[in-house]
Amino acid sequence: MTKQERATRTRQALIRSAAVVFEQHGYAQARLTLISSGAGVSTGALHFHFENKAAVAEAVVAEASRGLRDMSAAIRRGTDTALQALVDTSHALVELLRGDPVSRAGFRLSCDGERAAAPDLRMEWHHRVRELLEEAAAAGTLADDIAREDAAAATVAVTAGFEVLGRHDTEWLSSYRLTGFWQLLLPRLAAAKTLPLLDPAGTGAVASTRAPARAASAVGEAEETAASTAEPT
Repeated sequence: MTKQERATRTRQALIRSAAVVFEQHGYAQARLTLISSGAGVSTGALHFHFENKAAVAEAVVAEASRGLRDMSAAIRRGTDTALQALVDTSHALVELLRGDPVSRAGFRLSCDGERAAAPDLRMEWHHRVRELLEEAAAAGTLADDIAREDAAAATVAVTAGFEVLGRHDTEWLSSYRLTGFWQLLLPRLAAAKTLPLLDPAGTGAVASTRAPARAASAVGEAEETAASTAEPT
């Protein structure tokens, strides 16, 4: 492994550790020593990558934003219609919020009053929902009498609500809950000819975006090596 590769792995471990710490303690109470120890590196190695706690938080939000964009683009490539892509992307987002601490912390950091870090991930999600609805309207798969902005507002409000409620009860971040929402909305949203082709529970495009989880112990060992060989302490 090259020095650059070790440094990249260290930075990613710090971002993931920071997400966990921010989630557990909140931004104000998060300590850099907790973040560095969670990544298995020294505080000196942390400061090699990030100037201060604000910079770490910005990196967490940026990583969550990148994950949202990549996931959405991959799902659109794997689906036939924009409406199914919207359903699938919402399911994938809920999966990210349930299983990925970086996504959860990114949404909290960018959207909560404790620290408003750019970009605003809910606004990014709103923009993506609107894009897919515009595409569906252009393709004739959206019901004629649907106001696209109202449909976007309803979708974002429900998924953002699931994100907030899921902080204390992960049942809100279940596929079952989201499927129920789409079973209610799709008959109103989709053109009659399109509705039978849509699956409110999501399709295989959702599964194709899942990344294999890394073992925490392996990451810690790799980052400890990086701390001693790649960055000053």
